[in-house]
Amino acid sequence: MVLGLEIHVRLDTDSKLFSGMKASYGAEPNSQVSFVDAALPGMLPVFNSKALDYAIRFGLSVDAEIAPVTIFARKNYFYPDSPKGYQISQMDHPIVGKGSIEIAVEAGEGGDESYKKTIEITRAHLEEDAGKSIHDKYDKLTAIDLNRAGTPLIEVVSEPQMCSAKEAVAYMKAIYTRVTHLGICDGNLQEGSFRCDANVSVRKIGDETLGTRAEIKNLNSFRFIEKAINFEAKRQIKLIESGGEVVQETRLYDADKNQTRSMRSKENANDYRYFPDPDLLPIEVTDEMIDAQRVLLPEFPETKIERYVNDWAIKADDAEIIAFDQNLSAYFEAAQALTEAKPDLNAKFLLGEYAALLNAMDKSVENTSIPVAHYAGLLDELAKGSISRKIAKQVVEIMWQSGDTAAVIIDSQGLAQISDASALEALVDEVIAKNPSQVDSYRSGNEKMFNFFVGQIMKQTKGQANPVQTKELLEEKLK
Repeated sequence: MVLGLEIHVRLDTDSKLFSGMKASYGAEPNSQVSFVDAALPGMLPVFNSKALDYAIRFGLSVDAEIAPVTIFARKNYFYPDSPKGYQISQMDHPIVGKGSIEIAVEAGEGGDESYKKTIEITRAHLEEDAGKSIHDKYDKLTAIDLNRAGTPLIEVVSEPQMCSAKEAVAYMKAIYTRVTHLGICDGNLQEGSFRCDANVSVRKIGDETLGTRAEIKNLNSFRFIEKAINFEAKRQIKLIESGGEVVQETRLYDADKNQTRSMRSKENANDYRYFPDPDLLPIEVTDEMIDAQRVLLPEFPETKIERYVNDWAIKADDAEIIAFDQNLSAYFEAAQALTEAKPDLNAKFLLGEYAALLNAMDKSVENTSIPVAHYAGLLDELAKGSISRKIAKQVVEIMWQSGDTAAVIIDSQGLAQISDASALEALVDEVIAKNPSQVDSYRSGNEKMFNFFVGQIMKQTKGQANPVQTKELLEEKLK
C-alpha cells in the first residue's frame, strides 16, 4: 500500500481570503457572502495578509522552505458551488515548499511495536474554499450555500511515503497538532476545519513503479480515515487479483456501509488549465515577514515532553498526556509556577483525582470553576502533609462547589491530616487490641491482613490518619 495525503486546514481568520466578509461557521445560509464571494462582474479580490502570516508560521513549524515570491493561480473547474468557475489557488509558486514532520505510529493489536518515521511534505499552498452543495434540503433539488466560499485554506501535500492506514492517521494527527498549537486553525473536525483527501494505491512487493491511485475525498475523522484506507486498499487488491485494473478516480467514503464508491474521474493538473490570476499581484515575502512569524512559534508537544521528563522528572506517559493537550499543559504549568509541590505530584493529582472529578462532571480544565491559584494552594497542602491524597480528592470536590480555597475548606471542615504521633499510636493500639484473631492471622504469615488494620484506622479517622506514619506504627506494633 502506498499513501499520500492532501490535508485541508481552514485558517482561523476573521474574514475570508479575498473579501472582508466574515468566515465564521454555522451562520444562516448565504448570510456571509460578499459580491466578491458571489463572483459578481467587476468585483476584484483583495488579499487577506493574515492568511499569509499563518501559512508562513506553518511552514516554519515543519522546517519548510518559504518562497521569496508567491503567486496565486486560477484553477478552472465548473461546479455549482464555485460561482466564479475557478478557484483561486497556487500552482507553480506555493508559499510553503519542501519540509518534513516526524510521526509516531502506535503499536498494533497484533503485537507490532510502536515506531517513529519522518514524512516529507511536498508543499503547502494557500487557496480559497468552495461553497457547499446541499442535497437533502429539497426534493429533487440541490441547494447552494456560499457562506464557505472564499474561506482561507492551506492545503498540505505529502510525499507518497506512508505504507499503512496507521501511518496515515499518525501523519494526520501530527499535522493536526502543529496547526492547533500554532493557533492558526480551530481544529474542529465536525465543522470541516481539518479534513483530508487520501490518495491510495497498491503494488506488488518489490515493484518500484507506483500503482494507479484513487483519491478518497473529504475525510474528517481519524477513525474513519483508517477504515476508508483499509477498505480501499482491499478493494484495489481484489480488483487486480481478479484481472481488473484500478482506474484513476475520486471516491467517497460511506461510513455507514464502511465502503468507498466512485464519485467522478480524477482530473490531472492539465485538466484544470492553471494560469496566474491577473487580478492578484505576486507577493514578495521578506526576511522580516518570516522573522515576525518565527518569534510566534510555540513550544510543541515533543519538546514539552522532553522538558517535563528531563527537568521535572515526570513519568513519560504522564508527560505525553499533558503536553499534547494545550489547555491541560497551560493549567499544569500555571499551577506549577504558584506551588512549592513537586511537578510529579502536580501531574499525578491533575491526571488522577482532579481528572476523575472533571470527567464525572463532563468538564475539562478549559471550563473548570477552580482557579489555578486555588488548585496550586491545594497542591501546597498536599506537599506539606496537611492532607492525604484521599482527603485532597474530597477537598477539590468542595472547592468546585464553594469556590473556597483549600486552606479554608480544610480548616472549616476539620479535614486536616492526623500526624500527631501519640494520637496515632493510641489508635493503632486500640485497633490491635480489638482484633486479636486478625493479629494472630497476620503473625502466622497472612500478610494481606496488614491492609485490614490500615483500613480500620482510616475508617475511624475518616481517612485523616497520616498513611505513612500509620503504616510505620503498625509494622512496629505487629512484630
